[in-house]
Amino acid sequence: MAEKEYAPESVWDYPRPPAMDASDERVVVTHGGVVIADSTDTIRVLETSHPPTYYIPLKDFTPGVLEPVAGQTMCEFKGAASYADVVVDGQRLSRAVWWYPTPHRDFTRLADHAALYPGMFDDVRVNGEKVVAQEGDFYGGWITSRVKGPFKGAPGTWGW
Repeated sequence: MAEKEYAPESVWDYPRPPAMDASDERVVVTHGGVVIADSTDTIRVLETSHPPTYYIPLKDFTPGVLEPVAGQTMCEFKGAASYADVVVDGQRLSRAVWWYPTPHRDFTRLADHAALYPGMFDDVRVNGEKVVAQEGDFYGGWITSRVKGPFKGAPGTWGW
């Protein structure tokens, strides 16, 4: 059976505050030959000028790869984010995953879902297509052929 076709999207058509879009696309994350997460039940968060960030149900992460760490950051829309390292065969990817334990009311659908920085992993795919990480070390957007930029995150785009 052929993969479902998706119409191209411009990140400049995404809203602010962000929108959430349930997705049945297959998301597979691997590192060091180990599957970190595999899901067809994600939520894409869509925000003006950013490629989507996929939030994966915590239940779809491989048991034992996430190790929660101290510290939080704050999103004006989603609330306080907690972080986890990903540990695979003794290799630690520091603060590679985040989630909102008690998201603000408009984002309660994100409870029990986590996002990750795709550039920290060996291979991140959406429906078989390799994801390109959003530039910069602050954002966690996932660039596929489905989305069109320009994207915030590259040098000189901070004030967009």
